[in-house]
Amino acid sequence: MDSVNQMLGELAGLVWGPPLIVWCVGSGLYFLILSRGVQVRYFAHAVQVVLGKFDNADDPGAINHFQALSTALSATIGLGNIAGVAWAITTGGPGAMVWMWLIGAIGMGTKFFTCTLAVKYRRIDETGQVHGGPMYYIEQGLGKAWKPLAVAFALFVMAATFGGGNMFQSNQAAVALDHYFGVPKWVSGLALAVLVALVIIGGIKRIGNVASRIVPFMCLLYIAGALVIIVMHISMLPDLFVLIFKDAFTGQAVAGGAIGAVIQQGVRRGVFSNEAGLGSAPIAHAAAKTEEPIREGFVAMLGPFIDTLVVCTMTALVITISGIYADGDFIARAAENSDLKGVIVTAEAFNQSIPGFGKFLVTAAVSLF
Repeated sequence: MDSVNQMLGELAGLVWGPPLIVWCVGSGLYFLILSRGVQVRYFAHAVQVVLGKFDNADDPGAINHFQALSTALSATIGLGNIAGVAWAITTGGPGAMVWMWLIGAIGMGTKFFTCTLAVKYRRIDETGQVHGGPMYYIEQGLGKAWKPLAVAFALFVMAATFGGGNMFQSNQAAVALDHYFGVPKWVSGLALAVLVALVIIGGIKRIGNVASRIVPFMCLLYIAGALVIIVMHISMLPDLFVLIFKDAFTGQAVAGGAIGAVIQQGVRRGVFSNEAGLGSAPIAHAAAKTEEPIREGFVAMLGPFIDTLVVCTMTALVITISGIYADGDFIARAAENSDLKGVIVTAEAFNQSIPGFGKFLVTAAVSLF
């Protein structure tokens, strides 16, 4: 197993090397310039759309704008925003957050374009089922010659769904339930599998209905818990932001030649947290009830704002306040037990300031999202 983990680690390092990082940042900046800052100019309008101001029950599609956004967020909040931030900070230091913020800000534009295309090129069959996503707009938008790329994307996104989308999420939930409440991991895995099956067999409509109820509730509860901790340590905030920005560009990271690791962790976890450019969110947004593709693009660009610029920031500040990422004793124990990473780091950070409730909040959040 160690050799497999080492191989996967080396492969991840190769894939997430400088070329892909430059591509992610560069494409985001290109969309930012091309749209003249669509994420800033139309932010207020996007909020109006997602709140239902322009909803029309007669529009083609399966779920409303709010349900589409909730479905897309359910795949990222918890996975990248709770466990992913912990990995980024423990591996790359607090400075990794600067690069996550950058990816979140420019990723809003990327999300806008990819999800607009998903609605524009979607297909609704004779039964009313909606089919859409990058595999459709690659083939229909670029032409039949690009069909092999569309097929390749479809295969890769299915593989990624099993890996990053399901295995890591269920693993982190099982680790937290086992660590704090003694629930055997196989029991957690089986329970999650059954609950997820009950939802997905109902199709995108049931997924949207469930996500639109669970995601906003857990998101607000998690943010409220984080804000309580931040207010408790409000005097630390100026120094924390100085530390975060200093760690991103100067000091020990640069002196130790680790600035590349900081950027790499920030970018890869930023993309992992908001999904901008990965391609799974457009599949969810393609099902939205609308005749205006650009309208769903506005809704989609709120995703990176919520999960990276808001939720990730809450997680990062709580972890940095706790100082657990630099706790020598905890780091030593984590080196011997890989379970003491990811979600456990976040849970321990919350639990320091809110004993008892903190670990329950984080465990519930990572299990329900």
